[in-house]
Amino acid sequence: MKNITVSVENDIYHRARIKAAEKKTSLSALVRRFLTEIVEEESEFDRLQRKEHELRENLRASGRGLRSSDNLPREALYDRHAFR
Repeated sequence: MKNITVSVENDIYHRARIKAAEKKTSLSALVRRFLTEIVEEESEFDRLQRKEHELRENLRASGRGLRSSDNLPREALYDRHAFR
Protein backbone atom coordinates (compact mmCIF):
# COMPACT_ATOMS: atom_id res chain seq x y z
CA MET A 1 0.00 0.00 0.00
CA LYS A 2 1.29 3.45 -0.91
CA ASN A 3 1.29 6.48 1.35
CA ILE A 4 0.35 9.91 0.05
CA THR A 5 0.68 13.37 1.52
CA VAL A 6 -2.11 15.87 1.03
CA SER A 7 -2.04 19.50 2.11
CA VAL A 8 -5.32 21.08 3.20
CA GLU A 9 -6.31 24.17 5.12
CA ASN A 10 -6.42 23.81 8.92
CA ASP A 11 -10.18 24.35 8.99
CA ILE A 12 -10.78 21.57 6.45
CA TYR A 13 -8.45 19.23 8.36
CA HIS A 14 -10.28 19.77 11.67
CA ARG A 15 -13.74 19.42 10.11
CA ALA A 16 -12.63 16.23 8.33
CA ARG A 17 -11.30 14.78 11.60
CA ILE A 18 -14.66 15.50 13.25
CA LYS A 19 -16.53 13.88 10.33
CA ALA A 20 -14.29 10.79 10.56
CA ALA A 21 -14.89 10.57 14.33
CA GLU A 22 -18.66 10.82 13.77
CA LYS A 23 -18.39 7.87 11.39
CA LYS A 24 -16.18 6.01 13.90
CA THR A 25 -13.32 5.73 11.45
CA SER A 26 -9.95 7.35 10.81
CA LEU A 27 -9.25 10.25 8.51
CA SER A 28 -7.03 7.95 6.43
CA ALA A 29 -9.88 5.44 6.02
CA LEU A 30 -12.25 8.24 5.05
CA VAL A 31 -9.86 9.53 2.36
CA ARG A 32 -9.14 5.96 1.18
CA ARG A 33 -12.87 5.27 0.76
CA PHE A 34 -13.36 8.58 -1.08
CA LEU A 35 -10.51 7.88 -3.51
CA THR A 36 -11.72 4.32 -4.08
CA GLU A 37 -15.21 5.56 -4.97
CA ILE A 38 -13.81 8.07 -7.45
CA VAL A 39 -11.60 5.48 -9.14
CA GLU A 40 -14.37 2.88 -9.40
CA GLU A 41 -16.98 5.40 -10.60
CA GLU A 42 -18.39 4.70 -14.05
CA SER A 43 -17.08 7.21 -16.59
CA GLU A 44 -19.51 9.17 -18.76
CA PHE A 45 -18.24 7.32 -21.84
CA ASP A 46 -18.79 3.93 -20.18
CA ARG A 47 -22.29 4.98 -19.04
CA LEU A 48 -23.25 6.07 -22.57
CA GLN A 49 -21.78 2.91 -24.06
CA ARG A 50 -23.80 0.79 -21.61
CA LYS A 51 -26.98 2.74 -22.42
CA GLU A 52 -26.39 2.27 -26.16
CA HIS A 53 -25.98 -1.47 -25.66
CA GLU A 54 -29.23 -1.61 -23.64
CA LEU A 55 -31.07 0.35 -26.34
CA ARG A 56 -29.82 -1.93 -29.10
CA GLU A 57 -30.88 -5.00 -27.11
CA ASN A 58 -34.34 -3.51 -26.54
CA LEU A 59 -34.68 -2.77 -30.26
CA ARG A 60 -33.68 -6.34 -31.16
CA ALA A 61 -36.12 -7.77 -28.60
CA SER A 62 -38.98 -5.68 -30.00
CA GLY A 63 -38.30 -6.87 -33.56
CA ARG A 64 -37.04 -3.48 -34.69
CA GLY A 65 -33.55 -2.44 -35.49
CA LEU A 66 -31.37 0.30 -36.84
CA ARG A 67 -31.14 -1.12 -40.37
CA SER A 68 -33.66 0.13 -42.92
CA SER A 69 -34.65 -3.46 -43.70
CA ASP A 70 -35.81 -3.85 -40.07
CA ASN A 71 -38.37 -1.08 -40.44
CA LEU A 72 -41.39 -0.32 -42.62
CA PRO A 73 -40.94 -0.58 -46.39
CA ARG A 74 -41.14 2.69 -48.28
CA GLU A 75 -44.55 1.85 -49.76
CA ALA A 76 -46.06 1.21 -46.32
CA LEU A 77 -44.46 4.34 -44.92
CA TYR A 78 -46.17 6.57 -47.49
CA ASP A 79 -49.42 4.62 -47.72
CA ARG A 80 -51.97 7.31 -46.80
CA HIS A 81 -54.82 4.78 -46.75
CA ALA A 82 -53.22 3.09 -43.75
CA PHE A 83 -53.74 6.26 -41.67
CA ARG A 84 -57.48 6.61 -42.44
